[in-house]
Amino acid sequence: MSESEVTRDGIRGARPDRHALVGKGMWNGERPGRKARKGGKGRKGDQPMVPRAEFTSYYGRPVLNPPTWHPRDVAGYFFLGGLAGAGSVLAAGAELTGRPAMARALKVSSLAALTGSAAALINDLGRPGRFVNMLRVFKPTSPMSVGSWVLAAYGPMAGAAVASDLAGRLPRTGRAATVAAALLGPAVASYTAVLAADTAVPAWHDGYRELPFVFVGSAAAAAGGMALLASPVAENAPARGVALLGTAVETAAAKAMERRLGVVAETYREGRAGRLMRAAEALSAAGALGGALLGRRSRTAAAVSGAALLAASACTRFGVFYAGMRSAEDPKYTVLPQRERLDARREGAREG
Repeated sequence: MSESEVTRDGIRGARPDRHALVGKGMWNGERPGRKARKGGKGRKGDQPMVPRAEFTSYYGRPVLNPPTWHPRDVAGYFFLGGLAGAGSVLAAGAELTGRPAMARALKVSSLAALTGSAAALINDLGRPGRFVNMLRVFKPTSPMSVGSWVLAAYGPMAGAAVASDLAGRLPRTGRAATVAAALLGPAVASYTAVLAADTAVPAWHDGYRELPFVFVGSAAAAAGGMALLASPVAENAPARGVALLGTAVETAAAKAMERRLGVVAETYREGRAGRLMRAAEALSAAGALGGALLGRRSRTAAAVSGAALLAASACTRFGVFYAGMRSAEDPKYTVLPQRERLDARREGAREG
């Protein structure tokens, strides 16, 4: 506490070097990395020399609470749902173009994939009643609600298509069910991407533009792979084309997403997710090219190419899952993009 006082003759009792130093604090009269102007006066708009905060949180906990999803259940649910939906579309095309063996194989595989997908989802939820409870209301703004109703409508159609084909009864009903399953197939194959992007997980939420294309392309490649694996060479021409198209869409969308995500793209390139995404890219290219070049002549080559495409699709879904988990656990991937967006808005406002 100062002991000086102001009198008619001036300040009495003042101690030397105890007055405030105007302009001599943290500003230091200069910008970081620049020399101060002559006279020691700083420029307008100088910033304080304070280091930016580290990416830490209270008690070392992440900024976001990572999803409590199990990798095998949820990533498997993503993969099997995509295979089922895209398989139904390809099955309808095979049936309408006179390829009965391919159509039957895809109908059976789609129903099996749907069963596995539903089992994985219910296992992650904990009990079947929770899935039933999601059908009590229909909420168009909720991807989970819409997806639940899509699955509830798709399942009976896929089942009726298989039953009619295997039993050889009610062909018109079976064809109508096949077409209905094909119409619902794209939604089944893609809604999981919308579901993931609707969360706050940076690697999923920030990739909301490209992630549906990644999932649809991956699903198409998987369906093409299943057709190559399970149908005769004489009927697999559409499967080869679908596999090439799906691989191209998936690869292009994944590359575009990584370019746009900035620092968050590290989660898709590094660690377990990075290894899975690189494996998916290599397997997709090998499967698509192998099917296109050799699958038209060799049954063995077609089957191997189909298996590679199925493995690639599974790697993509698991890679996306682990990238999301890592981005939620590390505060950097939440804080840094927010800072970049804030700086961009400030720069835009200053220029405007």
